[in-house]
Amino acid sequence: MEVKNNVQESPSINKWRKSGERILPENIDRFDLPKNSYNLYPVHALGNNKIFNGYPSLASWIIEKKTVIIDGYIGVFWQQTESFLQQEFTKRNVKVNWIRSSEYLKSTDELSQLVNPFLGENKSVWGKKTTLKLEDFFDDSFFNIPTDDQYEVNIIIGMGAALINRDAPIIYLDIPKNEIQYRMRANRVANLGADKPTSAAEMYKRFYFVDWVVLNAHKAQILDRISVVADMQRQSSMNWVSAKDLKKGLKQISQSLFRVRPWFEAGAWGGHWLQENIEGLNKNEVNYAWSFELIVPENGIVFESDGYLLEVAFDFLMLTENESVLGKHAPIFGTEFPIRFDFLDTMDGGNLSVQCHPSLKYIREEFGESITQDETYYILECKEDAKVYLGFQEDIEPADFNKALTDSQQLSREIDIEKYVQVHNAKKHDLFLIPNSTVHSAGANNLVLEISATPYIFTFKMYDWLRLGLDGQPRPINIEHAFKNLNFNRKGNIVTQELISKPSVIEKGSDWELIHLPTHQEHFYDVHRLEFDTEITVKTNDVCHILMLVEGTAIKVKNSDGQLTDFHYAETFVIPAAAGSYTLINTGAGRAKVIKAFVKDEVNFDAPIMHTEK
Repeated sequence: MEVKNNVQESPSINKWRKSGERILPENIDRFDLPKNSYNLYPVHALGNNKIFNGYPSLASWIIEKKTVIIDGYIGVFWQQTESFLQQEFTKRNVKVNWIRSSEYLKSTDELSQLVNPFLGENKSVWGKKTTLKLEDFFDDSFFNIPTDDQYEVNIIIGMGAALINRDAPIIYLDIPKNEIQYRMRANRVANLGADKPTSAAEMYKRFYFVDWVVLNAHKAQILDRISVVADMQRQSSMNWVSAKDLKKGLKQISQSLFRVRPWFEAGAWGGHWLQENIEGLNKNEVNYAWSFELIVPENGIVFESDGYLLEVAFDFLMLTENESVLGKHAPIFGTEFPIRFDFLDTMDGGNLSVQCHPSLKYIREEFGESITQDETYYILECKEDAKVYLGFQEDIEPADFNKALTDSQQLSREIDIEKYVQVHNAKKHDLFLIPNSTVHSAGANNLVLEISATPYIFTFKMYDWLRLGLDGQPRPINIEHAFKNLNFNRKGNIVTQELISKPSVIEKGSDWELIHLPTHQEHFYDVHRLEFDTEITVKTNDVCHILMLVEGTAIKVKNSDGQLTDFHYAETFVIPAAAGSYTLINTGAGRAKVIKAFVKDEVNFDAPIMHTEK
């Protein structure tokens, strides 16, 4: 197992990651892409001879440079990486001096005292985003380590290696967030500076509020010094690219279009629409509750060259091309991408918990986030009996509701939730509005496209139908947090008047219509639906558009440069502000309908957005 930056040598097959999902293949020729349906592995072409495969080629590059820094992200098998490279150096009789950053980390006890103030209560799933920097994790002696000229090659390796101020090229080892969590669940990685793994929930909390924060900031600081980026998600192989070629690829997609690689998770209430309709998902998984369509803190972008695939974290794009992506809104959001798309699949599953999300003031003060979890539910698919729980009944009494919830938690007592919370029939293309502090839940037999602000873990569950999580344990209930945020004025007729979007046609042509699905005044983003029989051209007006085909089978997207890209039903894609304009072409049967989400022209936060500096 990993101890600080290290990992047990050669973890046995099927024990180094805990997941039923197959890993992204290193070569596109090794799997069959679906031709006319949802694609699990969207790729972006870099051109020929841009991505290189394997440790032998990287070792050759290192030998030429003499002194290199190998830095990177949490979750990388550092000791194993060193071992594979050393095998190549040994074959070539090259003497190497290895300087390991892990040996200069502060003690586990010291680091625990350092990070504990940001981890909240022991049983809480939340902490507060840290103000620490990566250098705070190291002893002072680390920053002045000399290299040794008696060796042919000097390598400084490990998280934070670039903190040693050396004029040497940096190789950055990246790994997708889903693979970090699969390794975490297999107890093969631990938190930054920890001497052993803890529970998955504890590790994830520390990843989110501490490790990822300091490592993302470190990546931003060293970005211009990085010479090579390597994708380390596979066990014994890797693909790598020059940073120069990667940046060219990022620039290209920032001015045309892109789609991130989605990934999928089971859950207590999960359903089976995704499982039954997306080719390549594990049919033996218990269910799929979520699809991370565009939850960019945990999604990556996949590039291709000569068949080889390389995935990098989404923040590489925002750190290099945020102005092209966000256009007029870049000064507001900086390097943070503001909108997310994800699926909530309850088809033949269960109800989500009855829940709410924090106010902007609360999420900033309590958790250190910059924007809050304002959501909408767009109904993509549903059965006739599908429901959405939203808003309070007119006669709601907060004290009575609190007592019913508390008694339920303490006595395992069922609640007649409709006594307190309204329930609404759901049908395809409905849009339910869920600004922060609103009580809500998605009922069974829905496939919900959740269009939301980017934050995604701040859900205050109040009632979870007395069920257990997939681990057999009760899921956390957060009545106290909820009641510090619930807006009890969202009740009665106000709910249907203000929280269920009323579509209207705002433009039309001979065979197309532009439908406005107004969001709530507290939402900083808005929603349109483009409906067309043949094609429709759209201007970005210097605003980023996030889109999905929600009716029809397939479309082509033509950029202003004439490039054509195919998209299928339920696939999410992004048109950056810098694209200028694009044309949607219906290539399927029947009328095509495409949802478009975008930041409103007038965005007024009561405090500035905080974001990672470039």
